[in-house]
Amino acid sequence: MYGWIWRHLPGNTLVRSLISLVLIVGAVYLLFTVVFPWAEPLLPFNDVTVEG
Repeated sequence: MYGWIWRHLPGNTLVRSLISLVLIVGAVYLLFTVVFPWAEPLLPFNDVTVEG
């Protein structure tokens, strides 16, 4: 998959590296602003039971 993306990016190695960096930062931003807040109520991290 990464090879396919790399081959289809325009430009030389420097331009491809910059475009790849922008794509990675965009994916991380999308995850932290959309996906993780949407999924957080569905995860059982706050259901903690401590018995003494």
